[in-house]
Amino acid sequence: MRRSLVFALMTVLAIPGVALAAEPTGGENWLKPFAVIAAGIGMAIASGLCGLGQGRATASAVDAMARQPGAAGRIQTAMIIGLALIESLALYVLVMGILLLFVKWPA
Repeated sequence: MRRSLVFALMTVLAIPGVALAAEPTGGENWLKPFAVIAAGIGMAIASGLCGLGQGRATASAVDAMARQPGAAGRIQTAMIIGLALIESLALYVLVMGILLLFVKWPA
């Protein structure tokens, strides 16, 4: 069991190094169009799932405030902090997508 775990770990750590050490074969830059597509798909997925999460969090907070009106202030504060953290995920994906477009791809 332990030997196979060590072998799997060595394989995971060694294979990317071999792939990155390889010389580029083509003269044209074919990675950038795929990077643009990947950034667009990633942003779409992140935005959609963040929207679903924010809707569910807001619905739960409104339900909790309806059940306990005395705790509405604390619930609302926790909801706003949670929504800010959910929104930060979409902003991180946007920043990574923009950075991906400006990467100097090998020729």
